[in-house]
Amino acid sequence: MNDDAMMKSSIEELMAFMIIVDTGSIVAAATQLQQTPSGISRALNRLEKKLNVTLLERTTRKTKLTHEGILFLE
Repeated sequence: MNDDAMMKSSIEELMAFMIIVDTGSIVAAATQLQQTPSGISRALNRLEKKLNVTLLERTTRKTKLTHEGILFLE
C-alpha cells in the first residue's frame, strides 16, 4: 500500500470512528457516511488493529466507548 492509500485509509478509519461515537451506532454512521454498516465496521476494526486496542464495546443494540476509546478521543 502506498503512502496516499495509507493516508486515505487512516482518514476514513478515523472518520468512521468519530461518526460512530457521534451517532451512537455503526448503522447510523454508515447512513451518514453513505456506506454499508459492514464497511464502517471493517474500518473500525482496521483502526483498532493498528492501535492494538479496543476503542468501542459493541453489542447488537449499542456501542460504548472503552477507556482506551475515551483516551483516543482526547
